[in-house]
Amino acid sequence: MSGPYPYYGPTSVQGWINEYRVEGEHALIGEDGDHFLKWRTQSMTLLAEGKFNVNNHAHLVRGTENLTSWFFWFFAHRDLCTYLTRQGASRYKLTKATLLKLPCPIPPLHEQKAIAEALSDVDGLLGALDRLIAKKRDLKQAAVQQLLTGQIRLPGFHGEWEVKRLGGVAEMGSGGTPPSSIAAYYDGDIPWVSISDMTKGGKVILDTERNLTREGFVNSATHMFPVGTILYAMYASLGECSIAGVSLCSSQAILGIRPKDSLSGEFLYYFLTSQKALVKSLGQQGTQSNLNKRMVQAFELSLPPLVEQTAIAQVLSDMDAELTALQQRRDKTRAIKQGMMQQLLTGQTRLV
Repeated sequence: MSGPYPYYGPTSVQGWINEYRVEGEHALIGEDGDHFLKWRTQSMTLLAEGKFNVNNHAHLVRGTENLTSWFFWFFAHRDLCTYLTRQGASRYKLTKATLLKLPCPIPPLHEQKAIAEALSDVDGLLGALDRLIAKKRDLKQAAVQQLLTGQIRLPGFHGEWEVKRLGGVAEMGSGGTPPSSIAAYYDGDIPWVSISDMTKGGKVILDTERNLTREGFVNSATHMFPVGTILYAMYASLGECSIAGVSLCSSQAILGIRPKDSLSGEFLYYFLTSQKALVKSLGQQGTQSNLNKRMVQAFELSLPPLVEQTAIAQVLSDMDAELTALQQRRDKTRAIKQGMMQQLLTGQTRLV
């Protein structure tokens, strides 16, 4: 029955039930599953404390003459693949008998404590950064909703907004793809953006996976998009949006939208990214959902004067920059943690 006690599987809490079978601090190590292959990015262990339950897919490990948390940290991102037996095509198993034989260096107790505390501190910092990033994302989402609809106005701005069709305030054109079988069309110096570049490249596209030669550009029935063009995915990742940071051309899956003088490109970028869910429901259904130029031209958006559009876009851009900085800090902290684990859990660096 549903209750207050966590019910663990080998990699996470599976649910909450009304009784417990285990009490105290234990390291949990998976018994079977392909999660063993993900040891670089996914912890192989969990540290469970208090009153809880564990299913039959995890081993419970408890220290007798050393810290239980030492086992948790030592096996967290350890490659155990050489110790696994295989059951079927993709089923791996770490038996209890094998687990008991795994070599595990044990430093003195006071050093175990120092290492565990150091790694726990870094984990705490990572958790705090994750929570802060989630909070900043929520704040940005609220700002997008309120600022792009005029629900909240920035200081100094007033007056009515005008409803415009996108086709009236922007020019549009799609790209093309030269035959991939003709090598002379590729590996040139003309950036050619694809959906893949947009999904990986973020807000501003500065470089592309593939470039076209002049011959490839001419034979793909495409044209160049200037810096500042809004790149909009018409199928595949429907509604994906980026800004051209360099002059480039594109595949036919991408619509290049060039704002006229009354429309801020960045304002349009934030408007289009806020409409992803709606756009997916509008897409024509076929082998895959898609849009066409006529449909995008019919998009309606409420527009304040250009100076207010620019101010709104700047606020949202600043929030994006803050989020990016926090994510970079989190990634750097995660890399530091990995380095610490490599040094401290092998005795290469000693704390005491």
